[in-house]
Amino acid sequence: MRTNINTLITAASLIFFSASTVAQDVRALTPQQFNTLADKGGYVLLDVRTPEEWKAGHMKDAVHIDWYADDFSKQVATLDETKPILVYCASGGRSGEAQEAMQDLGFKKVVNLKGGMGAWKEAGLPVVK
Repeated sequence: MRTNINTLITAASLIFFSASTVAQDVRALTPQQFNTLADKGGYVLLDVRTPEEWKAGHMKDAVHIDWYADDFSKQVATLDETKPILVYCASGGRSGEAQEAMQDLGFKKVVNLKGGMGAWKEAGLPVVK
């Protein structure tokens, strides 16, 4: 019985969180929260890792723009700045820097993945090649 109640509370929390995330100033999400929003759609999923890291596996439907690319800002400027951006890297550092840079460029809603792909994989979430 207790497990069912905990499951219901968790599900209700995720539904509430998903509905209110766009309106809130959320800076980072856990892999499970990030996955819920990515699955929901309406977001740009952005991988800022190197080409080698990208080839080793990435999230389905992600756009790849290498944080270290000389023209990172120019490439990012091609994205729809009215859509919320879900950004990730290997561990959360580069994507945190990219998040700040993108907000400086006028993106209103950029959310980072806590722990990056390492945390994503540890949570058993899907990766494509």
